[in-house]
Amino acid sequence: MGKLIRCISQDATVVMMAADTTDMVEEAQRIHQTSAVTSAALGRLLTASSLMGSMLKGENDSITLRLNGGGPAGSVIAVSDSSGNARGYVMNSVVEIPLNAKGKLDVAGAVGTDGSLTVIKDLNLKEPYIGQTPIISGEIAEDITSYYAISEQIPTVCALGVLVNPDLSIKAAGGFIIQLLPYAPDETIDAVERCIKDIPSVTQMLTDGLSPEDICKKVLSEFELDILDEANPVYECKCSRERVEAALISTGLESLKELAEDEKTEVSCQFCDKKYSFTSVEMRNLIKKAKS
Repeated sequence: MGKLIRCISQDATVVMMAADTTDMVEEAQRIHQTSAVTSAALGRLLTASSLMGSMLKGENDSITLRLNGGGPAGSVIAVSDSSGNARGYVMNSVVEIPLNAKGKLDVAGAVGTDGSLTVIKDLNLKEPYIGQTPIISGEIAEDITSYYAISEQIPTVCALGVLVNPDLSIKAAGGFIIQLLPYAPDETIDAVERCIKDIPSVTQMLTDGLSPEDICKKVLSEFELDILDEANPVYECKCSRERVEAALISTGLESLKELAEDEKTEVSCQFCDKKYSFTSVEMRNLIKKAKS
């Protein structure tokens, strides 16, 4: 079962979120049948969205991350609610490229580095908040760190990891985000820098059996931490027939009329691959709704 935990230092200068998203990323791999490197890319972005979603305050708030770097994987998208439940997809689910110079999955090579990371926060206001920053490395964690520094001016450390088995199942996936709170003194900054200097990778800590709470304590070893809250995030798609109907109506009357000429129209959800079928009669009913 996935687990996400949020902590704050007892001196209220640092917050940290850590998550084990192995089950979530495993479900994404099962649905999308991703190759190893696209599992790593999608899994990292799903984990980031889950961690960032957990910072949202409203029950119906959501956050969308879109990474478009011009690589062979195409766009990678992840969406999370405020409980950390996430869903996502990668445009091209199977990409086969050589390992990088370190002998690891070349996520940057699959995603590309010529493009941007877009963050959309839907806080149920009139307009969503949209931030966009250039891709720094394509490895995703560094791009999340850069987004916070540029768009939100919050000093942040982000680490993400996905370990893929030879049979393409997910051995471990997770990540953490550390953020300095306003007016954190220089001593706190120095302490965080010392803490993160020689820490193991996220996947190493997870395969060693560490829980998200253990990871928080290990990473911020110089701080006394209090747990704010915890959750058990899952891969969760919120699609429904009603939402698909609304999406079809939004394509416009001409598109609906064209589709109504076919005996059957089938629409697949990009997030969960569930298929919705509409007869020509049902499509004509949607045309009536679109006109009303």
